[in-house]
Amino acid sequence: MSSPLLEVKNKNLRVRFPVHGGILQRKVGDVKAVDGVSFTIERGETLGLVGESGCGKTTVGRALINILRHVAPGVELDGEVVFVDKDGTRTDLLHLSKHNMNPFRSKIQMIFQDPYSSLNARLSVKQIIAEPLEIHNPEMSKKAIDDKVTWLLERVGLQPEYAGRYPHEFSGGQRQRIGIARALATNPDLIICDEPVSALDVSVQAQVINLMEDLQKEFGMSYLFIAHDLSVVYHISKRIAVMYLGNVAEIGTADQVYFDPVHPYSKALISAIPEPDPTRKNKDRVVLQGDIPTPLNKPSGCGFRTRCPIARPECAGEVPELLVKSNGALVACPYVS
Repeated sequence: MSSPLLEVKNKNLRVRFPVHGGILQRKVGDVKAVDGVSFTIERGETLGLVGESGCGKTTVGRALINILRHVAPGVELDGEVVFVDKDGTRTDLLHLSKHNMNPFRSKIQMIFQDPYSSLNARLSVKQIIAEPLEIHNPEMSKKAIDDKVTWLLERVGLQPEYAGRYPHEFSGGQRQRIGIARALATNPDLIICDEPVSALDVSVQAQVINLMEDLQKEFGMSYLFIAHDLSVVYHISKRIAVMYLGNVAEIGTADQVYFDPVHPYSKALISAIPEPDPTRKNKDRVVLQGDIPTPLNKPSGCGFRTRCPIARPECAGEVPELLVKSNGALVACPYVS
């Protein structure tokens, strides 16, 4: 393994959103969106983060880039998100002020899920891509910025003459390429990809994924790839972390999680992948009973115990630790091997 780039330490990343009710809109509870998560991202690797809708994947990504306080007033954050610079300097990003976080914005960028709303419709493509350069590199000349924009457009497979056009003139795949070019502008060490292909057609998804892999090989950056499509995540990721209701259920290499899952929830996720051959049936299909509990009233102990086929009374006691299992993966369940 290479040196770590980002460390979410000691299973202590927690994010809670306040819930207000009543005539006076007083706080009546908390949504435990992320309830104790830890993982590392190595330099040059892709870590896939998967799980059902509402499990906290996007919240984890936004917590890493420290924008939650600006988009969700009243949010409560706890834990450590340690960024390790190339010279070995370690910085906890989670508690930095807006001013102190600015130098790290160029090192950690984000690609958003919806290519239709993540680009400013009033700005041209050139202005969209040039904006981070103007903010983080104010010493750059206008010509240098123009040259960098042209170069970035070519790197993501778009014509340089597109620079003067506006987002509404492009398809979804082209808009996402513009978003990738914007993320690349500051030469980041890490790009957080929040379901970057889920809004695209399948054929366009493959093009964007292949582009991202080529760019990673060229620039050596890391990805946190957030998605719910396990096939896409397996294709691009070196390691995969599976989330359920604010907690990490399993972390392992892509092959470990995809072909040899250990946690009961991971097994259910893998078994739900459609079988492309209509003449074959998935005999190992795991069907979970019940609905996903609400993060507003999360079960005690293991959050998966209310749907788990091997749950025991002891599961209601404490949140299980991530333990190394026989296949080498880290699994949050003491009752599987």
